[in-house]
Amino acid sequence: VQLVESGGGSVEAGGSLKLTCTASRVTYSGYCFGWFRQAAGQGREGVATIDTFCSTSYSASVKGRFTISRDNGKNTVYLQMNSLKSEDTAMYYCAADRPFNGYCSRPVVDFAYRGQGTQVTVS
Repeated sequence: VQLVESGGGSVEAGGSLKLTCTASRVTYSGYCFGWFRQAAGQGREGVATIDTFCSTSYSASVKGRFTISRDNGKNTVYLQMNSLKSEDTAMYYCAADRPFNGYCSRPVVDFAYRGQGTQVTVS
């Protein structure tokens, strides 16, 4: 499984960014996908997941501001980030995992596959 993120950058507080993750070498529709982030000097923090039924989950810190979605036809998963705050500054990673009966069965930080990350800076 190969995951490639894009869409990161610098934005002012209150602004928006949309991250994109393109997956290859995978039966895309059969996997759970998610995003986690890691700020400098901090541990990894799960952000959002989406299972094979397109059910989603979010961390409390981003719920209501971020939206995860997937396009099976394009082998792509997105993270729309609105109302960004300085504390959202981090490297964002896309991750994938085999589901259990279609559901994501592990925390996103423990997913089996991850990309190289894309930096998001909010000032």
